[in-house]
Amino acid sequence: MTSNDINDMMLYGERINIEYKEATNELPKSVWETYSSFANTIGGTIVLGIKERRNRTIEQGRFEVTGVNDTDKILKSFWDTINSDKVSRNILMEDNVECIAYNGKNIIAIHVPMANYTMRPIYINKNLIGGSYKRNFEGDYHCTDEEVKSMLRDANENGNDGTLVENYDLNDIDMPTLHAYRNRFEVRNVDHAFNQLDDKEFLRNMGGYVFDRNTHREGLTVAGLMMFGKGLPVRDRFDNIRMDYIDKTNLEADSRWSDRLTYDGTWENNLFNFFMRVIAKLTQDLKRPFKLEGMERIDDTPIHKAVREALTNMIIHADLLITGVLKIEKYEKEFLFSNPGSLKLPMEDIMHGGNSKARNPRIQNMLRMIGYGENIGSGYPTILKTWKEQNWRKPILIDRTELRQVDLTLPMVSLLPASTLAEMKAYYGEETYNSFTANEQQVMAYVWNGDSVSNMELQQMLGMNSLEIGKLLHNMVDKNLLNQESKNRWTTYTINKEITPENGCEVKSEVKSEVKSEVKSEVKNQTETLTNSEKEVLSLIKQNTQITYEQIGKSLSLGVTTIYKIVKCLKKKELIHRVGSSAHGYWVVNNSEISEK
Repeated sequence: MTSNDINDMMLYGERINIEYKEATNELPKSVWETYSSFANTIGGTIVLGIKERRNRTIEQGRFEVTGVNDTDKILKSFWDTINSDKVSRNILMEDNVECIAYNGKNIIAIHVPMANYTMRPIYINKNLIGGSYKRNFEGDYHCTDEEVKSMLRDANENGNDGTLVENYDLNDIDMPTLHAYRNRFEVRNVDHAFNQLDDKEFLRNMGGYVFDRNTHREGLTVAGLMMFGKGLPVRDRFDNIRMDYIDKTNLEADSRWSDRLTYDGTWENNLFNFFMRVIAKLTQDLKRPFKLEGMERIDDTPIHKAVREALTNMIIHADLLITGVLKIEKYEKEFLFSNPGSLKLPMEDIMHGGNSKARNPRIQNMLRMIGYGENIGSGYPTILKTWKEQNWRKPILIDRTELRQVDLTLPMVSLLPASTLAEMKAYYGEETYNSFTANEQQVMAYVWNGDSVSNMELQQMLGMNSLEIGKLLHNMVDKNLLNQESKNRWTTYTINKEITPENGCEVKSEVKSEVKSEVKSEVKNQTETLTNSEKEVLSLIKQNTQITYEQIGKSLSLGVTTIYKIVKCLKKKELIHRVGSSAHGYWVVNNSEISEK
């Protein structure tokens, strides 16, 4: 690292993976809490020799470079301590720690990687529970007992789904479900020896039933009960887990969903039944271009395969032993897959593929044997490849540490949708729009209809590192193209539609304040009357608060660009506002009396 890198970190770095500590004359004791938290989460950099005042902005003097007076002393103290019983494990090499000269002062940077899942949790003070930390938007926090137990389970190379479930046996298996699975197994594996086994031995060979020779206990495993169990035993033993599929396409007025699959007593709610029902619902609307292979029509497409891969990954990587929901949401232009747990591998390894570490390897094998997730470790790269071929926005995989949940979003919209492109060019003017860089255009298209975006999401979308994205976002905020909302160590960004072609993109902060004041003063006068088009749009929004621009346009036989302009006027008059993103949010009518005039 250089002094310029330090400048970039202070200006553009995400606080969630950078920690600054004043270390003028001694090593701060809190460095070990941060070491533990970075190692147990996504990694990060500890910078010694910089004081951070978190209640100030950069302009107000947030950072003060105090320097490290005696780097040899601090480094010796650091290495002596990390190799002592103060810390459960040293995961650093010498090149993870470096000294940087900065304006006549010395700074020490400690780069802490994400610890291998077999090594977690990394803890301090010989205290497994009280000394384990993780990182979130607030900073370092003590892991809960459940979080520590989860990390210990994840460290087991044999996975989480082979454990004997006490007091559950073949009587708790839904035989129609098991036989439906066996039929699929036999069709795909005609000459397999397992086809000749009885149900108990079949389950045992597939990892769904276990006999413990040491204790002479036997019964269903987690995999066996969850995949093939009767609904009531599954709910009794795994009351911490729910399964939920929600279809939010083709919504009617006052409807929250058009289709839903959850625990309603109409089906035996085990994983196999859930998987097969959801697969059919997810892919039924996907286009199937006519294609022949020999004389046989091929209905499968790479998109169908990628969506199935996403569902398979959600199930095999879920932590079934913590409280959470296996949830799939289907929207007009995207899928959202959520599973309880966290990412076992670093994001780079997941992107690269070739190294699958499923929490549920027995369930993984059960699905693989009937044709789902065949190439172990290639699932996510397959999804990325398919989405790239369609020229769609990149899938976004987010580890929501604070929720103990992993979300995968598969957007089915182009990198620069034609309707969004037309709206932006009409709004800014073509000359101004063309002056934006390609990355700026992609970011603006992503947030144009009310979505927010974070540095981490853009890293995946644009294939850039945290500092590169930070610099891009900083420049866009400086140009007043984006608004930023800081949440302690986490910042999100939304489109700034205060600017217009008339006032330009380089609006200074004083002018921007004047523009806001003028807009507010105009609003009172503008709420007195509405055009017929505004009344019609407002009426539709009142009837269905989740209605989209496309649905409004279809109802009124108007183009999306026209609807966008009408909605913009209604927003400016403070009659409506948007809560949440364009995909997952809803409209709120601010003043129903005025809207009826």
